[in-house]
Amino acid sequence: MNTTLRLPATDTARLTVPELLSRNAEDHGDLPALSWKENADTGRARWTTLTWAEVRERTARLAAGLADLGARRGDLVLMMMGNRPEHWLTDLALMHLGAVPVSVYATAAPEQVAHIVEHSRARLAVVEGAAEAALWQPLVEHLVVAEPGAAAGHTAWTELERPYDQDQFERTWRAVRAEDPVTVVYTSGTTGDPKGVVVSHRNVVVNALALDEVVELPAHVEHICYLPFAHIAERMLGIYLPLYRASHVYLCADPAQVAATAQELHPAQFFGVPRVWEKLAASVRAALTRLPEEQRRAVEEAGDVAREYVRHRERGEEVPESLASAYERARREVLQPLLALAGFDRLVWTGSASAPMPQEVVRFWAGFGIVIMDAWGLTETAGAATANGPGAFRLGSVGRPVDGVELRTAEDGEIEVRGPTVFEGYLRADGTVEPAVDDEGWFATGDIGRIDDDGFLWVTDRKKEMIVTSTGVNVSPALVENTLKEHPLVGQAFVHGDGRSYLVALLVLDGETAPAWAAANGIDDGADPARLAALPEVLAETDRAVAAANARLSRTEQVKRYRLLGEEWAPGTGELTPSLKLRRSVVREKYGHLVEELYEGGGRTPADGASASGGASDRTADGPADNLTEGPTKGPADGADGSDAAD
Repeated sequence: MNTTLRLPATDTARLTVPELLSRNAEDHGDLPALSWKENADTGRARWTTLTWAEVRERTARLAAGLADLGARRGDLVLMMMGNRPEHWLTDLALMHLGAVPVSVYATAAPEQVAHIVEHSRARLAVVEGAAEAALWQPLVEHLVVAEPGAAAGHTAWTELERPYDQDQFERTWRAVRAEDPVTVVYTSGTTGDPKGVVVSHRNVVVNALALDEVVELPAHVEHICYLPFAHIAERMLGIYLPLYRASHVYLCADPAQVAATAQELHPAQFFGVPRVWEKLAASVRAALTRLPEEQRRAVEEAGDVAREYVRHRERGEEVPESLASAYERARREVLQPLLALAGFDRLVWTGSASAPMPQEVVRFWAGFGIVIMDAWGLTETAGAATANGPGAFRLGSVGRPVDGVELRTAEDGEIEVRGPTVFEGYLRADGTVEPAVDDEGWFATGDIGRIDDDGFLWVTDRKKEMIVTSTGVNVSPALVENTLKEHPLVGQAFVHGDGRSYLVALLVLDGETAPAWAAANGIDDGADPARLAALPEVLAETDRAVAAANARLSRTEQVKRYRLLGEEWAPGTGELTPSLKLRRSVVREKYGHLVEELYEGGGRTPADGASASGGASDRTADGPADNLTEGPTKGPADGADGSDAAD
């Protein structure tokens, strides 16, 4: 648990976010609150910082400007901006008016944006630049534009700040109640129109209190904020928890720069969705292949010691003195210097959530003494409902329920949750809220899992994404995909088999690991993954990777044919959500013809050793026919309505 800060009310269930900001300005006014880089693309940018006192002052001035534009208590105000100060400060200003800030993904399709505007009945939007202004102009009455040069014909964000009446400001924010909406998060709409998840001040404050009990962090700890604010995880980690902890938020406007930002800041905590941890691991692996053999061997030996040390902690066992000494020496002499190069030498907490985490990635980082504390939750639970912590964790699980949360599983394995962090309901088009819990307060999450004898939750997959084969057997695609991705060459995987007698897969070559692997194996074909994906040597290694994965899976879970692709999937091309989760419906639509070819026998067997045209190859790989060994059954997934509500 962290050092307890003064709470502005004895009944924490009645606290609101504006009360936390008031406390911060009064008790911690001189401490840094928000930092960002302006003109970061010039290479000469420095951090600009606001203190908590300055944040509150600017919040009050912005609230006056937004009120003049008509923002009122209960109004939904939409925002489409990146992780920039205008977004963060506008969010706070709207909350102080009793209005409801709603962040919209920058990747949302025009028809999704139009639906959200109509459904929310929003009259005001705050957007980033000219492209966003052109999209939003026909949809709302008032448009505020953050980039000064793009505000022609609209209100420039810099014009919002103005003198304010102190008494009126105080009366307005004090009228906000814990049960009022703090935000509405619209689902991504991958299975239909986006749905509005109504989250209250009580939901996020109670969740912040519960999460603070799980882990001990330095006072006023820093947080690198890079996920979209339309994602509930970043809303908790980048807005609500910093307000509760009076901590320091560093805005990272370009998610591609998160590794460089960590390298610069050396944070004490770091949160990464699974794909971020996978990419970081791939970068480290590639760097290790370039080390001299003697140094590489020393890293491997130190990693073995670190993993054994973590295993003792995981089992709750006392670490033998000899192992503790060996780990301390390995960490000091080998691991810490390497971690310092990545900016990870000060870490005391690392976390993940939002999608399945491959076990191989978790164990890889354990070899550096970094224990990724997985959590699970949904937008509908205001973020994490369960979490691992340093005092109690099981790698592969998503932890135990946080304070105040109850869990149970239905007969079909669906996880149900109850407690004060469960959302208020789904927003109706008429502005009312539709409750989503049963008569006893239980919410059906749409995730499948089990609770072990020690109270740890193990999530298998999304209920609506489970594959049902033609023989009626249920298969978790996340389980199979994560097993396939345990080989460093496989960066991404998509498994299909619904209504079929066997599974096939699309595999994507890891763009960072593959060139390093090729160089280490004497293959000089440049760094283009598309070319590498067609090479016989790469295909042969991928054959072995699929066979090794099949050996760990039951017969029904084994992949019989696959195709290797060289171009990575990304949010910009549609296959991934903004938080880097796989959009299965998009992959099925875009690559359905390739999947059908695999089922039509167009694939080639490993013995043929031939590649298909176009930089991709079809292969067949069968593992032991009767191997019934189960792989890991874990993977948090968000969005109870099956549409990736927290993507």
